Amino acid sequence: MATTADTTFTKHPHPSPVAADVRAQVLANPGFGTAFTDHMVEIDFAEGKGWHDARVIPYGPIALDPAAAVLHYAQEIFEGLKAYRLADGGIALFRPEANAQRFNASACRLAMPELPEDVFVEAVRQQVLADKDWFPTVEGGSMYLRPFMFASEAFLGVRPAKQYKFMVIASPAGNYFKSGAPAVSIWVSDYTRAAPGGTGAAKCGGNYAASLVPTAEAFSRGHDQVLFLDAAERKWVEELGGMNLFFVFDDGSILTPELTGTILPGITRSSLLTLAAEEGLTVREGRYSLDQWKADAASGKLVETFACGTAAVVTPVGKVANHEGEFLIGSGGPGQLTQKLRAKLVGIQRGEIADTHGWVTRIA
Repeated sequence: MATTADTTFTKHPHPSPVAADVRAQVLANPGFGTAFTDHMVEIDFAEGKGWHDARVIPYGPIALDPAAAVLHYAQEIFEGLKAYRLADGGIALFRPEANAQRFNASACRLAMPELPEDVFVEAVRQQVLADKDWFPTVEGGSMYLRPFMFASEAFLGVRPAKQYKFMVIASPAGNYFKSGAPAVSIWVSDYTRAAPGGTGAAKCGGNYAASLVPTAEAFSRGHDQVLFLDAAERKWVEELGGMNLFFVFDDGSILTPELTGTILPGITRSSLLTLAAEEGLTVREGRYSLDQWKADAASGKLVETFACGTAAVVTPVGKVANHEGEFLIGSGGPGQLTQKLRAKLVGIQRGEIADTHGWVTRIA
């Protein structure tokens, strides 16, 4: 449902922000998703009133009624994007309009109100500017942004809620994977992530909750990520726990699983499809079976595999394992094309390579 918004942001600075020396220690080694900035954005929605009371407030706990719909019926969606320090010292967002569009697609699937795209982008901008001193000093660091919406109405009837909160929080971010290996190892799960007609294309918390057991299994077996196959035939490669996959062949072509409604339409995925085509590569979206992947890796037809997403950007896949054994991709390390595409994407995001697509939104 489309909505209007009265969104003049009021600002309430934090009365006691994190001390500069403590913040500096965090920014020197931020990790991923463990530290948070001083402020957050909050906007309320009520049926009949629309979006209202947009504000930047001190970061802190959220007061929720125990009967809040999100706690019982999981009406919740979120996004993930990053703010970057540019080569000239400025600050920019990467394709925030695409995140806004995907956010609204998720909202529609979960029977939640859409947020005007310009309001989404402005909320993210307000968050970054409020905490612009929180950019990591570590190489490759960025500010990870988490916009999210949840049903806040207190009721226990099964219907779409009539009240919601939209919020944005921010976290200084370093490397997503902690192993430090040149390429990640993935475990093929016996579980499935999403079924046709389900919520696989929506970025909702339930999808990730369902992935926690298989992800923990992958970790316990010494792997970095979990891979899900399709729910119908249990043979077609879909995506990792939080990333899309690409396959690079010896003829210079690239394949990524097609979007069938069970795969999250990644913004990094979309960007890489464009960049690969600009490199003159044949780019295909289609089905690819686990058995074919293994056979192509053994024959040398498949030369590289990489995963992509906002958090990890572009990450080489070196090894794939399941109950029947394991196989290597190429030499088990990062491939040339993977590194080239990553370098080009990161260069655009950080203002080191010309942005010919209008992807970079400078905010400071």
